Amino acid sequence: MKTNNYSLFIGILAAAFILLGPLQSSGAEAENWHFNGTVIEACSCPMFCQCYFNTEPALHQTEDGAKHFCKFNMAYKVNKGHYGETDLAGVKFWVAGDLGETWKDGETDWAILTFQIGTTDDQKEAIKVILGNVFPVKWQSFEVMADTTIEWVASEQRAEAKLAGGENAHIILNSWQGMEDHSAMLNNIAYFGAPRNSGFKMMPNEIETWKVGDKAFEFKGTTGFMITIDMTSEDLSI
Repeated sequence: MKTNNYSLFIGILAAAFILLGPLQSSGAEAENWHFNGTVIEACSCPMFCQCYFNTEPALHQTEDGAKHFCKFNMAYKVNKGHYGETDLAGVKFWVAGDLGETWKDGETDWAILTFQIGTTDDQKEAIKVILGNVFPVKWQSFEVMADTTIEWVASEQRAEAKLAGGENAHIILNSWQGMEDHSAMLNNIAYFGAPRNSGFKMMPNEIETWKVGDKAFEFKGTTGFMITIDMTSEDLSI
């Protein structure tokens, strides 16, 4: 990543904390929390997503002409974590959305959050607060859908996630071969507001699709990856 792009991106994130959208709730910084989660993620940008290097997504040809957008699916599984006394280990949730044409002003287009059936109200509220810090932007439209099933399976070579058995959304990723029989990795790149990550395991998508309502989309062969991020409430004071 070029230094000027990196600095610009971090500056946008810092400014966006002032504009936190519906994911953020009052008094968020008062509670001690820790979040460590792994995501199966895919988006509409060609491999690899330019959104990590610029303030606008890839340009796509649509029926309405050329448009910039990044339409994504994120299937998260919490490895370990807590929010105060609320244990977050094992929680699964799904975020679908679109970053929109540009986010240089800290604003993004839309996002829809869905929790795994069985997630408690306390866990849901905790995840909403934490996500407001992982993704410190203002969504022009933000919704929480009814709880449903989330299937989440990953191996060295393949990852797959389904929302409502695939009826609402579906992601399939396949590993991109790197050197010496290892999967290709992209390291030392920031993942939104998270201060630590495992590196991007490069896995172009076989399919990423969102099937709900008038925002439905489907892409094949575009960006896909897995990454584990780590963040705590103490990071907010740094």
